[in-house]
Amino acid sequence: MPPARYKALVDVLAAEIWAGVLKPGTRLPPHRQLAAQEGLALVTASRVYAELRAMGLVSCEAGRGTYVRDRSLPEGHGIDQVDIAPGMLDLNFNYPALPHQTELLRAGLRQLASTGDLDALLRYQPHAGRLHEREAFARHAEARGLTVDAAQVLIVNGAQHGLAVALIAMLKPGDVIAADALTYSGFKVLAQALHLEVVAIPAGEGGPDLDALARLCKQRRVKAVYTLPTLHNPLGWVMPEAQRVALVALARAHDLLVIEDAAYAYLVEPAPTPVAMLAPERTLYVSGFSKNIATGLRVGFVIAPVAWVPALERVIRATAWNTPCVLTALVTQWLEDGTVGRLEAEKREDARARQVIARQALQGLAYTAHDTSWFLWLPLPEEARADQVVTVLLNEQIAVSTAEPFAVTPHVPHALRLALGSVAQPLLKPALEKVKWAVTAYG
Repeated sequence: MPPARYKALVDVLAAEIWAGVLKPGTRLPPHRQLAAQEGLALVTASRVYAELRAMGLVSCEAGRGTYVRDRSLPEGHGIDQVDIAPGMLDLNFNYPALPHQTELLRAGLRQLASTGDLDALLRYQPHAGRLHEREAFARHAEARGLTVDAAQVLIVNGAQHGLAVALIAMLKPGDVIAADALTYSGFKVLAQALHLEVVAIPAGEGGPDLDALARLCKQRRVKAVYTLPTLHNPLGWVMPEAQRVALVALARAHDLLVIEDAAYAYLVEPAPTPVAMLAPERTLYVSGFSKNIATGLRVGFVIAPVAWVPALERVIRATAWNTPCVLTALVTQWLEDGTVGRLEAEKREDARARQVIARQALQGLAYTAHDTSWFLWLPLPEEARADQVVTVLLNEQIAVSTAEPFAVTPHVPHALRLALGSVAQPLLKPALEKVKWAVTAYG
């Protein structure tokens, strides 16, 4: 096919999409049918669709076909936080807060001002944090089942910064890291920015398919595995103890670095043994205080084998120098006086109550969630399209996320990830009922 004719076909299809002749959700002819209609070679027909996909006009879905995308939704909808307009109900991001937390902050700042060493907070800090703060964080980790020394604790600017520090310090561009086929969107963004190759581990029963991971390790030089064993985001599973032991054995057999993300682990009570406790010599444990205190407190921590601490400190120095001094002092104060523990208990109850509301509102729909999590995973019916459902809900002043930000495979399932922690409880049930209506009506 001459280049001019090939480009002309791309232009015709693109123009029909922009003009609305081909509406969002329209299934385009299969590659072979397009080739026969236009007198093209099959490879050329595939190239036409590839160009339309590169333009953001279509999505090519394995086993389903090629569909016109809803252009009112940006690609990767759900990764970048949208401005929430007045009246918009946000089921996209979790920023859970309890009603009394504003007063708690006010009182905490007053106490810090009257008793803290304020002059010290105006100066640079050690890159991994001050010793007494690292000791407080180590005691906090012990309550989660981790027995560590303060020398293993590095304080960072939130769990996301902790993940960045771990990836930059331990891996290099081009390295292969295994992760669940559906995984935390913030990890996916980091891996892309750092030019790491992410290979997908299929889901098994209540956790990753470790047989599939073993096969991957034999086929590729996998350097690391990223895992969320305790309250997986977005699927909500808690990996059984036997599977954790098997993961550790596999990591040792193939000399894998393990990065354990425990951002939501505190919601599970009693907490299972962290992977970092089972394989302390090869695991980086990353967590923070965004969810158990507040998202605006950008304080987190990484727990590492002592031998790796210098490399991690160098990355902290390069990316942030040190953690925000005032916020770290405030968090340390709340760790020591029991405030964090009380907040965690209250938030577990809040999450449990929200899951009860979700079960009532979504009755009849099949979804996946943990009883004390602030999110759920809602696969859509076979005939439903996530972009259409999301657009309908946006028009109803409800923001939700598609599966796209969480998928590390070329095929993105049609599903919604619903965050339950940001909407006031009285508004949650009607919002979820509207989600059920959209899924049912447009599925």
